[in-house]
Amino acid sequence: MRCLVLEPHSDGLLDLALRAQAAGHQVRYWCRDHDPVKNPVGRGLVERVGEWRPSMRWADLVLLGSHYAMPEMDRWAAEGVPIIGAGAAAAEWELDRLAGMQAFKAAGIPVPPFRHCATLEEALAYAAKRDEGLAVKPSGDVTDKSLSFVAKTGKEMVWRLQRWKREGKRFPKGLILQDRVTGVEVAVGAWIGPDGFADGFEVNFEEKRLFAGGIGPNCGEAGTVMMLTRTSKLADKVLKPLEDRLVRLGYVGNVDVNCIVDDEGTPWPLEFTMRFGYPAINIETALHTDPIEFLAGLAAGDPPRTRRLDTIAVGVVLALPPYPFGHERPDEVVNVPILGVTPGIEERLHFCNVCLGEAPEIGGNGSITRERHLVTSGSYVLVSVGLGDSVVAARGQAHRAIERLTIPASPFWRNDIGSRLRRGLDELARHGFAAGMSYA
Repeated sequence: MRCLVLEPHSDGLLDLALRAQAAGHQVRYWCRDHDPVKNPVGRGLVERVGEWRPSMRWADLVLLGSHYAMPEMDRWAAEGVPIIGAGAAAAEWELDRLAGMQAFKAAGIPVPPFRHCATLEEALAYAAKRDEGLAVKPSGDVTDKSLSFVAKTGKEMVWRLQRWKREGKRFPKGLILQDRVTGVEVAVGAWIGPDGFADGFEVNFEEKRLFAGGIGPNCGEAGTVMMLTRTSKLADKVLKPLEDRLVRLGYVGNVDVNCIVDDEGTPWPLEFTMRFGYPAINIETALHTDPIEFLAGLAAGDPPRTRRLDTIAVGVVLALPPYPFGHERPDEVVNVPILGVTPGIEERLHFCNVCLGEAPEIGGNGSITRERHLVTSGSYVLVSVGLGDSVVAARGQAHRAIERLTIPASPFWRNDIGSRLRRGLDELARHGFAAGMSYA
């Protein structure tokens, strides 16, 4: 099968391209952020193309990362090009937070009370009047993770909004201020095609903070616990009521709903992800025999039942400084050798920002030569994925693979992914959620 992989930023689809290639598919890879010096992602590992449009008719399957060129992708899809990620109307549920909340409400899914504010000034006035903990998220801008914030007190929220105002932050579509919900955070996702949801719901637990213990800056995701299951009470509550509308909108891809389950057992949906999730796609790939076969079947309306269900997968992100703060210099994060990759652990390593380069080799007489070697092409290097019958077992497998590596540039990762589930899984089980998942 001919597969075209498109990602505006090198977020993690290189892994899917490499695994498709290893499974015998012909692959072309395009990354808008590719730069021969600053970001040589995929160099020497996969066929890269400088322009993607000439390959659209060539491809039997197009994998679209992020929400790149969505209206144009819908036109290609209407002409018969099978695209995973097509469906601009459904993608708005993520891009426009207000549209997302309205989609939940239209399907009869209760959401936490919220207020849409057109300006920062309106948001400040509302936060001061409420004077209590709230969550704030941009409506229409999900690329800057720092613009999502949860405040425990009214003073904390007012300070944050005032700082954004001083910094000149802009919110063209306004902001959503949502009542703060406490409980256990859990998400559920599924793949949807022309005939509805594919078999297997993705129950997952994201760890969004950079440091162990869930503290520090929001980096998107530092790691995730996932299990695919044929039945899910959470999916019954917050996903299945959306199925018919998603099919009518023509969306083909992944839909994920992040929730808080409160002490009474009520799941409150917070937000949508309507695309490949990172590192979710890298983790789920470990549960496929051939992810391309599955995704091609999804686009055709008949995905094969080849995924590994009821197995816990834990993905741990390995990165280099200054991730996640940006402003990277190539000499910090590019061409750093990745040493210690062996056949015994290679299957566990899902490479995101890598390429072929050179690394030093020391001869028997002390001579130094330069040899072709796997090297980094950015700070978001890889996701190590472990599988097991419990969170602890799967996490241990992921850690053992990482610990075999040597990357001479201060690599780091969280060593506690899923630790909050020691108590969280018991609380969810009490309400009938996350059935079959075991911590240890």
